[in-house]
Amino acid sequence: MSRTKIYHNPECSKSSCALEFITQQGMEFEIINYLENTPKKEELLDLLNMLNMSPFELIRKTELIYKEKFEGQSFTNEQWIDIMLQYPILIERPIVTHNGKAIIARPTKKVLDLFE
Repeated sequence: MSRTKIYHNPECSKSSCALEFITQQGMEFEIINYLENTPKKEELLDLLNMLNMSPFELIRKTELIYKEKFEGQSFTNEQWIDIMLQYPILIERPIVTHNGKAIIARPTKKVLDLFE
């Protein structure tokens, strides 16, 4: 298994740009379509740790499901994690991991920060 992973949503232009950028760099990587293969709770906790983010910080607040169901409400970290597991579309993207580090690849060239 490769050490580099991209948590990818094929419907997202930013995620597709990051995937193309990584491919152009000649990097070996694993693509994880997190909408079809939702991360397990432990994996999501690992991602949050690598990103040094709280669960709420990883939530996509522009998604309709967020606005309709969750905006303006207060949840614990544990509850936000459960919400992301139930609605993976709410997980910010694209996330790229390498050797125990992770970034949200916005802008796309932030991927290079993982390899410095």
